[in-house]
This record gives sequence, structure tokens and C-alpha cells, in this order.
Amino acid sequence: MKLGKSYSYLKQDLEKIEKTLDDTIQADHQILHDASTHLLKAGGKRIRPVFVLLSSQFNHADWDCVQTVAVSLELIHMATLVHDDVIDNAALRRGKPTVKQQYDNRVAMYTGDYMLALALENITNIDNPIIHQTLSDALVEVCIGEIEQMKYKYIWDQNLRTYLRRIKRKTALLIATSCKLGALVSGLASKHVNKIYQYGYYIGMSYQIIDDILDFTSNAEELGKPAGNDLRQGNVTLPVLFALQNADFKTKLEKTFADSKTTRIEDMDELISDIKKLGAIQASYRISDLYLKKALQALSGLPDTKAKKTLRNIANYIGKRRF
Repeated sequence: MKLGKSYSYLKQDLEKIEKTLDDTIQADHQILHDASTHLLKAGGKRIRPVFVLLSSQFNHADWDCVQTVAVSLELIHMATLVHDDVIDNAALRRGKPTVKQQYDNRVAMYTGDYMLALALENITNIDNPIIHQTLSDALVEVCIGEIEQMKYKYIWDQNLRTYLRRIKRKTALLIATSCKLGALVSGLASKHVNKIYQYGYYIGMSYQIIDDILDFTSNAEELGKPAGNDLRQGNVTLPVLFALQNADFKTKLEKTFADSKTTRIEDMDELISDIKKLGAIQASYRISDLYLKKALQALSGLPDTKAKKTLRNIANYIGKRRF
């Protein structure tokens, strides 16, 4: 079963959010308009709006507020994608040219900044300082995460804590914030808001770990970019961390990147093969499963609703995701 089937009943709401996203990004400046539209049309799972919608359904929520939150979260996510592609010098995303590839780095950075500004402007339509503060705090952490990602590129001596903190800021925080803001606009009790935030955090951690695994286990067609692209860009993900515990692999990795921060296809294929042989993929899945277990435990403290069942189904799907 595909992930979208578990929340197919949200289709009409998601279509409304998509239309509002399209309306929101329209800019008077032609380049900003074209670059923003290019990014939006590249698609995506719209996971953050889905979590906003589901979290808002534990209580009665005003649709306009729910939609406003969902649009702001997705705009922030889109902005981080544009910035990430500049940092990683990525030519493709989801199999299509990135904004930086279509235009240049400067246009890409300003497009990302434009989307961040739109997100903050959009959220002001909700008269709730707690929501504003929550979103602003998350955005600060996301920005720190982008700097940290640059800081640790091609640094092979890292520990698990550094990696987990990085993916928290990269992915888990925005998903957790999506859950929290959806719950807040519905007026859900604070103890339940905390539970759904925990669910979002744990799901986000698992989701990113599996993404990092799939970078080595999927092919270029499935990924929309070359296999092993994260490692090629110098990003130390969880499978690499586990593989680096092997001294021979560490020596080979350091030698591969010693003269140049680019690798030949055959070099990358050999490194990917070693990562698989060393059991790093299985070890990474075990960490992902621990986060999924915690996510399901957090759900157990929430009221029994259709939304809760869907959130549980999403967690189970993520645990089985292989591409």
C-alpha cells in the first residue's frame, strides 16, 4: 500500500491547500514567480500538511486556521529544499532540475528566502502568539541545522549524537511542529498537544533515517538522483556512521575522498557495497524501529479517532518503506 492511500480521505482538503500554496507563491517579479512555481510543480508528498490536517482532527478546528498553518509549514519545507540544493550543489530533485540548476545559486537562495518570508507573513493571519512563537522557534532551529550540515561535511569522525541532532533539525522538528500546530489550532488539551508533538518528532526521526538508508539501497530512478548522493556530497548519515566503525572501511573512505571531494561512479559503488556487507543498513533500520515504537507509544495517550488510526497506519507504513 502506498503512503497516500492511508489518508486518501484527505484528498479534497489537500487539493485546497495545494491551490492556496499556488496562489500564495505568486510574485510580481517574474524570476521569483517562475522559480517558486518551478519548485511547487516539482511535487512532493506534502507530508507536513497531512500531519497538520490529521492533528487538527482530534478536536473541532477552524478550516481557515488549519489551512494557514499547513501552507506556512509547507512553504518553510520548500525553502529548506532550495537552500539544501545550493549547499549540496544538487542538480536534480525528484528527477527534475533543481531551482539552482535551472537558474543559479543566487536566484535559488533568494527564492528560498522569499518562501520563508511568505510563510511568516501567512501565519500572521492567525491571532495566536503561541503559534507564532512555536513556528519562529522551529525556524531558528532549522536554520541552525542547515549551518550544522555544512559544518560537518566531509568530517568522518562524528558520533551518533551529532547525527541525531542534525536530523532532528533537518526533518523531525518541522514534522513535530506540524503536528503541534495542527493540535493547537483545534484547541486540543495541552497534555494531548504534547503527545502529538512527541509522535511527530519520533516519526520525523524515523522518516529521515529511512531516507538515509534508501540513499544506498534504492536506484537512481526511484530516488530521482544518483544512489549514494548524500555520501558523495560529504554528508555522514547513519549507515555511514555504522560502517565507519570498521577500520578498513574508514581507511578506504578517507582515501577515496583524500584528493578530491568528488568520486568516480565505480568508487561510490564499491563504498555502497561495503556499507551493505558490513551490516550498516540493518543496524540503521533497528534505530529507525526504536523511534517508530516510541511514536506508537505516544499515540496511545491520544483519544481514539479516525485521525489516530491514520497516524498509526502512517507509522506502520514508514517502518516498511523501502523506496
